[in-house]
Amino acid sequence: MHTMWKGSISFGLVNIPIKLYAATEDKDIKLRTLHKKCHSPIQYEKKCPNCDEEVKADEIVKGYEYVKGKYVVLTEEELKEIKDEHEDKTVEIIDFVKMEDIDPIYFSRSYFIGPGENGGKAYGLLREALTKSGKIGIAEITIRSKQQLAMVRVYQNCIVMETVHYPDEVRNVKEVPSVPENVEVGEKELDTAIMLIDQLTTTFEPEKYKDDYRLALQELIERKVNQDEGKTPTEAAPRQNVVDLMSALQASIEKTKKPQTKAKPKAKPVKAVGDDSSSPTPTSTVGTTGKKTKTVRKKA
Repeated sequence: MHTMWKGSISFGLVNIPIKLYAATEDKDIKLRTLHKKCHSPIQYEKKCPNCDEEVKADEIVKGYEYVKGKYVVLTEEELKEIKDEHEDKTVEIIDFVKMEDIDPIYFSRSYFIGPGENGGKAYGLLREALTKSGKIGIAEITIRSKQQLAMVRVYQNCIVMETVHYPDEVRNVKEVPSVPENVEVGEKELDTAIMLIDQLTTTFEPEKYKDDYRLALQELIERKVNQDEGKTPTEAAPRQNVVDLMSALQASIEKTKKPQTKAKPKAKPVKAVGDDSSSPTPTSTVGTTGKKTKTVRKKA
């Protein structure tokens, strides 16, 4: 079991080193949101609607909306200062009360408390004292920067801490609409209702209660997996991007190719007009290659 908090329990001058463990776990089946077309998980980006741009982690700050559309910004330094001032690694028991004095509406979450190093004897002392007195301790603790009210009690052979809501966190029942104040109930109907309650009254056995919806959903998922109905996200989009990129690169290469030109014919010897000399006289002409070549003139 993973230790989620280390500290101590104190009441009076007694201080007990302890470790805190989550006593409950959420067993809801988590379903991912997929794209129906390709079965890829949907991503949700952090985007500013005003600037119409994606916001990076270092561009995000904390703020409190005190009126509609108006915020006060709280810096990380300010939040850390308050956290350091109020974070105390102690479960301080300030009162002892009877369990029946607390309405279950105040209950929030349960934690197992185990003894820390060299805390076994003091741990056992507190457990026996709570059991024999029939009382529970009311304490204050800070978990994850949140100060919480809690009650410390014995569950089976372990000390348990239940975080409870502060009174101002429980809404006023008078705000519930349409709750009747006084209703006249016939004696016969009331007796029948009480008889039904008596017939259904039993000893609480938590093992017999099950989450039927979760079990049915889990069975459906396992059946689909066994029938090889699993879907793998297709890679059509990435492949299309690669094809488009290759096409663009190929087109660019074709565009930069120079067209092939035919070789120019070599220049023929030019016969001088009015040249009657009978002896061949060498002259120079420039050929297609730019080099000088010799030609022979013959007599007419």
